Amino acid sequence: MAPTGTAPPRSLLAVALQLAALLLVAVLMLLPLLWLVSTSLKGPAEDIFTSPPALLPAQPSLEAYGRLFAAHPIGTYLLNSTIVSALAVLANLLFCSLAAYPLARLRFAGRGLVLALVVATILIPFQVVMIPLYLLMVQIGLRNTLWALILPQAATAFGIFLLRQSFLAVPVELEEAARIDGCSPLGEWWNVMLPAARADLITLAMFVFIGTWSDFLWPLIILDDPGLYTLPLGLQQLASSFSLDWRLVAAGSVVSILPVLLLFVLLQRFILPSASGDAVKG
Repeated sequence: MAPTGTAPPRSLLAVALQLAALLLVAVLMLLPLLWLVSTSLKGPAEDIFTSPPALLPAQPSLEAYGRLFAAHPIGTYLLNSTIVSALAVLANLLFCSLAAYPLARLRFAGRGLVLALVVATILIPFQVVMIPLYLLMVQIGLRNTLWALILPQAATAFGIFLLRQSFLAVPVELEEAARIDGCSPLGEWWNVMLPAARADLITLAMFVFIGTWSDFLWPLIILDDPGLYTLPLGLQQLASSFSLDWRLVAAGSVVSILPVLLLFVLLQRFILPSASGDAVKG
């Protein structure tokens, strides 16, 4: 009999079944990505619609990638998307953390109402504010500029709420120690809160980057200059121009996915240890 308060040991069969189920889910999740990469690597003479389908290319070739960069300004699209996404991430980390700190630590009249109003904006679809936002950008002269893509993403209600919850978990003793050392409220935010909330800041950065990088509707509305197109708009042009050349479309899709995968690979080591520690403490 297992000791009181401890979970009974799992059988080897249960562990094997769990691992098999997780492996099956992982394969199902990765299969579309593998198919996309395989299609982009197939040569011009290879049929991509064979039956049964061939997952691996018979003669791997980078010909589709060469034509992609030669026929379209993919480098410009990549640069525009990188600028917009990077500045949106930096703005969110700054403004959301500055807004979340007083909502988490300072006492002032109406704090609960302010938080409720901020959280309530999450329920408002973008389509509701799309036209007023467009008119605002036109009035201030930012239409057809990259700033029109950055400013609407500069702060998010989700980021404010996420960082507020993270700041609430920081021990008060750390703030008191910083206050004794002569830190101002802004110094406590910089020296105590931000380092303690590093995992949540990185999580927010990933969410904002992915959302901004993959945004299609707002750039389509606010941009007319092809030289300012972001990658989703560029890929849309690619698909309409070469609707029958699926190798080219697949190559463009792979190029758009790689930065997101690279970002996750680089940042996951900062997130996973913190998440494990929070689970242990919980």
